[in-house]
Amino acid sequence: MQKSKTTLIKLFTSTLKLSACTFGGGFVIIPLMRRKFVEELGWLEEQEMLDLAAIAQSAPGAIAVNASILVGYRVAGVLGALLTVLGTILPPLIIISVISVFYAAFRDSAIVSLVMRGMTAGVAAVICDVVINMAGGVLKSKRVLPVLVMLGAFAAVRFLNVNNVPVILLCGAIGAADVFWQSRSGERHHGAHHGRGAVRPQ
Repeated sequence: MQKSKTTLIKLFTSTLKLSACTFGGGFVIIPLMRRKFVEELGWLEEQEMLDLAAIAQSAPGAIAVNASILVGYRVAGVLGALLTVLGTILPPLIIISVISVFYAAFRDSAIVSLVMRGMTAGVAAVICDVVINMAGGVLKSKRVLPVLVMLGAFAAVRFLNVNNVPVILLCGAIGAADVFWQSRSGERHHGAHHGRGAVRPQ
């Protein structure tokens, strides 16, 4: 029980700190969550984090909140998901509330404008890091289909201006079909191997 309580507290404080220090949207929080929950705490595997990030991106809503729900649920069930959501939404809720009160002062401040420009450059660098890490995970699989899907999705969005929604849905359908095909192939291979290994009655 004590370990469970410690895990819940760690989940809440970790997501609270990550959310408070994250600027630039959900894509920025993904590598920070990966560093925290995969590399530092060891609660998730690398592939698990990539899968959760893909689901968070595909599902409706904010990526940061979706990812927090999935990570919290994976680590500590429903209560963990509730705590990670609370930890994720509290910092922006407080910060936006303060900014809304002093909106005119923030809007006309040259210092704030310069700070925003600097953050934009930093956010671009972090998003590049996300792309490199996720692409690296796909390339490590050493399978042709995931690489083709990744390149095709990038080309469709970047060069053909295709909307993200149909691209995500199509990629999800291709992935589901690939998993189904692999499972069927594995069953057939296992059945054939079992049949060859069986002892025939004399």
